[in-house]
Parts: sequence; C-alpha cells; structure tokens
Amino acid sequence: MHPHLHTKDNRGCEEVMAALDECHAQGFLHKALGGCNAAKTEVNKCLRVERLERTARNREKAKAKREKIQSIWKDIDEQS
Repeated sequence: MHPHLHTKDNRGCEEVMAALDECHAQGFLHKALGGCNAAKTEVNKCLRVERLERTARNREKAKAKREKIQSIWKDIDEQS
C-alpha cells in the first residue's frame, strides 16, 4: 500500500502524479496491460526521495530531543 498521493507532503511530485492520473484516465485496459508502469515507477522514485528526506529530518529532530533530555537528566543528577 502506498500513502495518499495528493497531500501537502508530496508537493515535489505533483507533475509525475498528474502524469500517472492522466495515464489511468486512458482506461482500465490500458492500465491493466501495463501502459502506466513507467509513470508508476516515476511516482515511486519521487515518493522514495521525499520519504528519505523526511526520515532524515525526523532523525535529526529525535537526536536533538534526545540530547536535550540527556542534558536535563544530567543537571538533575548533578543537583541531587
């Protein structure tokens, strides 16, 4: 399963998603026979890049939060 395509987080992939939507609009038979596979691959590549960027940002936020918590605990231990 893939995430919802048209969300605020996927703004960088709008062009390739629009191309996939246009391909799907050509009909079920075209889609079923693999006519949209290239467009789908491009969407997957774009979403992967965005996911990796989001993961890196989240990792940095978690690291900063963890350092802050460790600092607070260090201060508490020193005062005890």
